[in-house]
Amino acid sequence: MTRNTGYVWHERYAWHDTGTFAGIVPPGPTVQPFHNFESPESKARLNSLVEVSGLIERLTPIRPRPATEEDVLRVHTARHVEHIRSQSLLPLGDAGDGWSPFGRGGYEIAMLAAGGTISATEAVLSGSVDNAYALVRPPGHHAERDLGMGYCLFANIPIAIEVARARYGVERVAVVDYDVHHGNGTQHIYEDDPDVLAISLHQEFLFPQNTGSAAEMGVGRAEGTTINVPLPAGSGNGAYLASLQRVVLPALRAFRPQLVMVASGFDASAVDPLGGMTVTASAYRAIAENLVDVAEEVCDGRIVFSHEGGYSPVYVPYCGLAVLEAMSGIETGVLDPYAFSFENSPAHQLKPWQDDVIAEAEVLARRLGLVV
Repeated sequence: MTRNTGYVWHERYAWHDTGTFAGIVPPGPTVQPFHNFESPESKARLNSLVEVSGLIERLTPIRPRPATEEDVLRVHTARHVEHIRSQSLLPLGDAGDGWSPFGRGGYEIAMLAAGGTISATEAVLSGSVDNAYALVRPPGHHAERDLGMGYCLFANIPIAIEVARARYGVERVAVVDYDVHHGNGTQHIYEDDPDVLAISLHQEFLFPQNTGSAAEMGVGRAEGTTINVPLPAGSGNGAYLASLQRVVLPALRAFRPQLVMVASGFDASAVDPLGGMTVTASAYRAIAENLVDVAEEVCDGRIVFSHEGGYSPVYVPYCGLAVLEAMSGIETGVLDPYAFSFENSPAHQLKPWQDDVIAEAEVLARRLGLVV
């Protein structure tokens, strides 16, 4: 079954400058300048593959507009917005954590990234597309209300959620985050909101190193609307698909959101320099297929994917294309050229220590009525 899938991309996203860092380390007397891990490469090359594959011609282009200050202030403090704006006037500013550099004009690009996720969400809610993928940059899921961190300036998905609530009457929203790093920003923004379910599958204590445990389940009336599955390093397709089937999909069915947002990071993939997982393009395809199917079951198919991390320029494009094919139901015929190696890894078998983590998340979710 083919679907009308919306697609957001703007060349300005590739112009977001994170400096000549050697990965995450600033250049110095004994550190040769290179590229920041968060560079344009993986995102621009994903867009290039979408075009070369021919899929671009069968997607519905969505032109992003910049988020307004009103949009952003529904989520972030005025102090944080002013910090990003003022840092954006410098040759190289920082989002707030000391490890998230960005160049002159980064404020405007970050507003366009938040606006790209808003535009994708509005297109889905208005019915002009069935679902949508926002290939935006900089990412957003680490951004706290009053702090940018982990390369994230503004919280793209929460900003879009609040627009959906303010303008479209949406009340209950679920966020599924499969980026390899914990979605701390999204969790903390909504940890006391019983109408937002935040699910994060991530590598245990990778980043941030003090958040994302299974014991973090929400606060007060919202207890149970935060679900973390902190998978051990080395987890592959088996662990991710088991987490999906046993925790994520049952939770979505029980919560019955009116809109599903997906934090789509491809840094749990094989050979990513910032993760220690081994997920392949075929697993990302299966995850997307299942999420689209459950969205059709619980909320008339209203689902929006917003791009987050993924730092392997050579492999992210194939993971992203697999997700877009799953969303649209269109096969391009482009094969994963790394499958001959990555798919045969023994890491994909579900290991007992991975199963234990998933089982704990199942028990907690069941106890709080989110898995039946």
